[in-house]
Amino acid sequence: MEDSHYILELKHITKSFPGVKALDDVSFAVKPGKVHALMGENGAGKSTLMKCAFGIYQPDKGQIFVNGQPVVFSGPADALRNGIAMIHQELQPMRSLTVMENIWVGRLPYRNTLGIHFVEWKRLYKETKDLLDDLEIPIDPKAKVQTLSTSHCQLIEIARSVSYKAKIIIMDEPTSSLTEVEAELLFKLIRRLTEKGVSIIYISHKIDEILDISDDVTIMRDGQIVGDWPASELDMDAIVKRMVGREMSNRFPEKKHVPGGIKMEVRHLTSANPHSFKDVSFSLHKGEILGIGGLVGAQRTELVETIFGLRKKESGEIFIDGQNIDIHSPEDAIRSNVALLTEERRVSGIFPKISVLENITIAKQTADYSVYTNGPFIDNRKRTADADQYMKAFDIKAPGLKAEIQNLSGGNQQKAVLARWMLLTPQILILDEPTRGIDVGAKYEIYSLMEQMAQEGKAVIMISSEMPELLGMSDRIAVMCEGHLSGILDGAEATDEKVMYLASTYQPLEA
Repeated sequence: MEDSHYILELKHITKSFPGVKALDDVSFAVKPGKVHALMGENGAGKSTLMKCAFGIYQPDKGQIFVNGQPVVFSGPADALRNGIAMIHQELQPMRSLTVMENIWVGRLPYRNTLGIHFVEWKRLYKETKDLLDDLEIPIDPKAKVQTLSTSHCQLIEIARSVSYKAKIIIMDEPTSSLTEVEAELLFKLIRRLTEKGVSIIYISHKIDEILDISDDVTIMRDGQIVGDWPASELDMDAIVKRMVGREMSNRFPEKKHVPGGIKMEVRHLTSANPHSFKDVSFSLHKGEILGIGGLVGAQRTELVETIFGLRKKESGEIFIDGQNIDIHSPEDAIRSNVALLTEERRVSGIFPKISVLENITIAKQTADYSVYTNGPFIDNRKRTADADQYMKAFDIKAPGLKAEIQNLSGGNQQKAVLARWMLLTPQILILDEPTRGIDVGAKYEIYSLMEQMAQEGKAVIMISSEMPELLGMSDRIAVMCEGHLSGILDGAEATDEKVMYLASTYQPLEA
């Protein structure tokens, strides 16, 4: 008889994929009404374990118990019927539909009149309103999802889980796209749910929020459980050491680079979109890491995508090495030795269905098709040599170069996209949220790459919503507020308070 003290138990779970054993005899248990954090580096097996719990994957070995009873899930529908819901890191709401349609999709209430099905809109509205009121979520059931913020989309996903009467909700990196204020809204809702007896399994790389919100913490490494601890017995250093299996005395590499002369100037750049950024001017130096801070909606991504030619400008000029450069497309930017690592790696970074080899080499091949040809034939030896060089240099963990990149962990996908750009030897590298959703070990490797580029005299722009990252890596910090450049701080003098003040208070700069 299993211990009914646990609402969910996974016992001796093993799961393999071609070339890799993702889970090796893993046992994991969750108590009712508790927040149980699941931590580990990218590729440790966290998401695979939870996909087994939610029926997306079937384990090769092991058993799952809900309330002490053995269960076998043939798919997520089975898991939902057994009270388990999962909210994925990449939210995919139906943006053209209303909040209430999103929550009850596939379960809309109908009435049958003369053989014709009609949606009972009044009942749908009332049930949604009652659900949202009970959870204290201040959203209009009739609002179109496309008008809502990311944080509100996250809350709608939670409401949908509760509507299934889920007693266990798995949250995968729920705050990766949220500001601190938005994250606090989420934490309040989590606390209300646990008071109602709902258990939360919380996957996150943000150690400070884990320590704040969790009751219990399980740490994984290389497909196995390192151990389980009450959150009250852990601190940041203890978690990092157990996650990576080694001491990490510094979160950021030592700064050895020295900024030089001006590499790029942006003068009075204004977006073609009237609701985006206006009149932004700044300089970027050789061998400099320039951070860009601001709240969600400050138009930071829109700014760098315009510099890279992904968006149109209304007016303004960009100078590189003193020359006025017309950038109307990413091809123009790449020819000017500018590279952009986009914010959403799964949406606009990786090509999920093709191999690691092709993902790493595709930009170089597009820029100059002849580089990987030998007469009329593709020269796979050149491609393989280039990709293999960066697989080793960035320590990209994959079964092999022919593996589909979608099967790699988030951190390894991110390093593969970085490798793609490094093959082009850019002089200006723009990184939009480069460490979002990846673990402390992979973060340090990306920070080290940024430091190495700066030492080589290359210029780096980094958008980040993580304050420690912004303060720890930047030589200067440009802060945006509501589409305007609010101010530029020297990295050595910048503080949380100064950045937040500029991020929330725009005052026109002196000419």
